Amino acid sequence: MHSVDTYIRVRYKETDRMGVVHHSNYYIYFEIGRTEFMRKMGLSYKEMEDMGYMMPVIETNCHYKSPVGHDDQIIVNTKMGRFKGARVTLEYEIRKKDDDTLVAYGSTIHAITDSNLKPVNIKKACPMIYEKFINCVS
Repeated sequence: MHSVDTYIRVRYKETDRMGVVHHSNYYIYFEIGRTEFMRKMGLSYKEMEDMGYMMPVIETNCHYKSPVGHDDQIIVNTKMGRFKGARVTLEYEIRKKDDDTLVAYGSTIHAITDSNLKPVNIKKACPMIYEKFINCVS
């Protein structure tokens, strides 16, 4: 699995006074894409946390290219860009469903930690998670 598409319809409350999606909502769209990516990878966030591992965000970026508004449908394409032991980078591209216009793109970097937020090398700590992640790197 190299990437996962997640479909979202923009809700009215996500828009600002100018009638376009407020910039802060793109990180929520990234999170929705990331959650679905993990689920399709075969390991949900909840399952990972139940096993005692977390993936806190340690860095984000987003580049805005074209506005979208209320009731527009968007596609969040999510893929794993890099994976190295205790750090994962996920990459996102958001496009309008109706005409494939690039709306935004960005990435999030996550540490892999135990439940006390101490970094762990997942290859040693949980080979099953390591195998799922390494098989997703583009």
